[in-house]
Amino acid sequence: MPLPVYLHGRTVRLEPLAERHIEALTTAAAEDRSSYAFTPVPHGLDATARYVADALAAQEAGRALPFATVRVADGTVVGSTRFCELDYWQGPVIWPPAPRGPVGDPLDAVPDAAEIGATWLSARAQGTGINTEAKLLMLRHAFESWGVRRVSMRADARNARSRAAIERLGAVLEGVHRAHTRGLDGLVRGTAFYSILDEEWPAARIALEHRVGAERPAAAPERPLISA
Repeated sequence: MPLPVYLHGRTVRLEPLAERHIEALTTAAAEDRSSYAFTPVPHGLDATARYVADALAAQEAGRALPFATVRVADGTVVGSTRFCELDYWQGPVIWPPAPRGPVGDPLDAVPDAAEIGATWLSARAQGTGINTEAKLLMLRHAFESWGVRRVSMRADARNARSRAAIERLGAVLEGVHRAHTRGLDGLVRGTAFYSILDEEWPAARIALEHRVGAERPAAAPERPLISA
């Protein structure tokens, strides 16, 4: 499974999610919560502890790579995001196709496809450019370090704000799965699915780098961490 890494940008740093982030995430999520109607964001210390525990369990199982989102200017934790739905295509072809874990040594494995999801920011961090640069860092890592063939994203079809943010990344709308699942409000919702393919990444990268105000964001090298 992919090793945890720090991803460094000018305005944001993505740190491997850990229990030490629980209190800061609780504080970040306690700001104005009116923008979370379609986004699962923990509320309160106990809920945040469970949120982190679930994310770390998914990481241990090789299904996810979660991050704490940190504002560089003051070191404040302002939210969370993660790679999820990691899919490995090595080994014999299976039919029907289904997501599967790595073949061989899991510590040496990197995914062939991934999804970026479970993203949320504190109210005061929204609209500051942090999300855009965080996505640039993650997409760069997925396509250029892992060498994935595709990165997927999804949103509640009713969530116009999230869908617009995904589209600004250069992601292509694949379609809307109608009556796909239940939303946070308990109503049956459609889900909009987006993706960026490896051959589309160079153009998307140029546009994203322009948006964050630099040809290439100043970044320290990614530092793999061997987890205990």
